[in-house]
Amino acid sequence: MSSEAYWQSVMQAGMEVPADRSLDECTVELVEMLGHPNPRWREDLAYPLLTTWITKGVYDDLLSGLGDGIVPGLRYGLGHDGDVSVLRRSYSALMLAEIIGRDNNENLMTSDSVLRWGDSATAWYVREQDHRGWVPEQGWANAIAHGADLLAALARSRHFGRLELTVLLDVIADRVLQPTSYIWRHGEEDRLAYAVMTLLHRNALDPGIVEPWLARLGAGIMLPRTRGHIEAEWPSPSVRNTSSLLRALHLQLALGVQGRADLRADAELFAEQPAHRADLILAVLDQIRAESPWLYRPTTRAKPVT
Repeated sequence: MSSEAYWQSVMQAGMEVPADRSLDECTVELVEMLGHPNPRWREDLAYPLLTTWITKGVYDDLLSGLGDGIVPGLRYGLGHDGDVSVLRRSYSALMLAEIIGRDNNENLMTSDSVLRWGDSATAWYVREQDHRGWVPEQGWANAIAHGADLLAALARSRHFGRLELTVLLDVIADRVLQPTSYIWRHGEEDRLAYAVMTLLHRNALDPGIVEPWLARLGAGIMLPRTRGHIEAEWPSPSVRNTSSLLRALHLQLALGVQGRADLRADAELFAEQPAHRADLILAVLDQIRAESPWLYRPTTRAKPVT
């Protein structure tokens, strides 16, 4: 592997592909660096260089192969919790989001590749056990947030229709409701809510799909709560995380979110506002209200016709 000084010199020379090495050789080394425990290698060198080259179109004719080379990183050490393997998985997800984002902007890929990556991404995300955000000495792991960014990129893909978007919605519920010992503390709920908003901006999912999904989340925070003697006993981390997601989603629905460039690129795919926005806000509030019925005023509203 080249020295840190070598890659720093590449950064300082305008982040161009080095003239003294092949693109393939550079790419293999940088992809390997995505799992490096030193954040200077991973966050300050490998990720920005690969992202810049993707954005500049360096990989436009090689995008499928690049994505196929990144995907195995999602399986690296999967099932482990608390070791450095999460770095490879998390930054592979973040890099795959950049690759899919490039396709979303430039229409470079066939459906087969993106759908295959989507299968790998969702299989990884629901099985990820390591939810750490900031890791001392190693910097950001952030697998939950990076996975949310990947789901958002997939949700913007023209290759994903109503069925695939519904699967993504279900994967988010599976992820947030799964028992965990981690309480999300680094904005993970905001990133996941943004992924949901991206799905809603597609206007392919009507309230008959979204409202039962919200009710499923609401049921997850209504599980029996037994007060214990430690913080993690009441409410459980998964209940806390689910509650935080519902609140983040309510805020994003109410205030609106800023779209990415590729989210607004195709008016046929994306709307300025989600359809049925007012009904969805009320549906989210129903779940939030039900969590603490002793606190909030009760309300009634007409249910959508099914």
